[in-house]
Amino acid sequence: MCKNMHVVTIGNAIVDIISYCDDDFLLRENIKKGAMTLIDAERLKSLYAAIGASVEMSGGSAANTAAGLAALGSSTRYIGKVRDDKFGRVFRQDITAQGVHFDTSAALDGPQTACSLVLVTPDTQRSMNTFLGACVNLISDDISEDMLAAAQMVYLEGYLWDQPESQKVFFKAIEIAHRTNGKIAMSLSDSFCVERYRADFKNLVKRHVDLLFANEMEVLSLFESDRLDDILDIIRIEVETAVITRGEKGAVIVNRDEIHVLDAEPVANIVDSTGAGDLYAAGFLHGYTSGKDIITCGRIGMICASEIISHIGARPEVDLKMLLTQKLS
Repeated sequence: MCKNMHVVTIGNAIVDIISYCDDDFLLRENIKKGAMTLIDAERLKSLYAAIGASVEMSGGSAANTAAGLAALGSSTRYIGKVRDDKFGRVFRQDITAQGVHFDTSAALDGPQTACSLVLVTPDTQRSMNTFLGACVNLISDDISEDMLAAAQMVYLEGYLWDQPESQKVFFKAIEIAHRTNGKIAMSLSDSFCVERYRADFKNLVKRHVDLLFANEMEVLSLFESDRLDDILDIIRIEVETAVITRGEKGAVIVNRDEIHVLDAEPVANIVDSTGAGDLYAAGFLHGYTSGKDIITCGRIGMICASEIISHIGARPEVDLKMLLTQKLS
């Protein structure tokens, strides 16, 4: 089949509610700093009432990556479940306006469209409190061979593993992608997520994943180590290519034959780290599916991440294609 789609991303379709707070607020509300914590509808309602001013926008890790890919000019489809409600319609309108194909049918009953209350502290760390809502209704029947077979790459977010039905989505996507000569990329998503499912994630990475995205904390948790240098040789055996982001320290890209250490892109003012990893993945995947070399892919990821952390929210505020032209020339 002709691979006329660059990347299909699959994840939890979530409306982000982004608000600033201090560390004392996190302590009072017993919120794990820097983590994604699953909450119920009542907890969401309680926290929403306690926060200050907020910005609300469509989000979710894989959705952010899809929007970044579209902004870069890649053809991309997003698969995720929303409810046929106000937030679900807002999500659909917003992501399609970004140029992303989104044709997953909405749930007509059940819980509301998912929301994540993202609390940003002065050090730019984000602590996410997520009510999955309609996300739990994503099932393997929501994806088809036609959706995935045309894609060069299928990108899966680790957060999906929290739901047994979504785990079936993982394996269906893997089977279709590899049978049709596509590749599988996966994001580990969160170090606490890795701790919950370490054995499962290790199995996925070793047996099914071609391109792994993780930050340093996540990959250290996966391989139960305190030092990245101690596990680089292990990583290169376990997966074809691993991309490890390290914040201000840049990134490390590991494949079977090489290890590349990349510096971070300078940022004058870091405002909000929400979506930095998602947009790094978007930039890297854009380069990868366009035939760029690994170092250039990493540099594109850095440029995209640096733009995102310079403002609030996980959607670019400048023309990313123009930004790449300026930075890479």
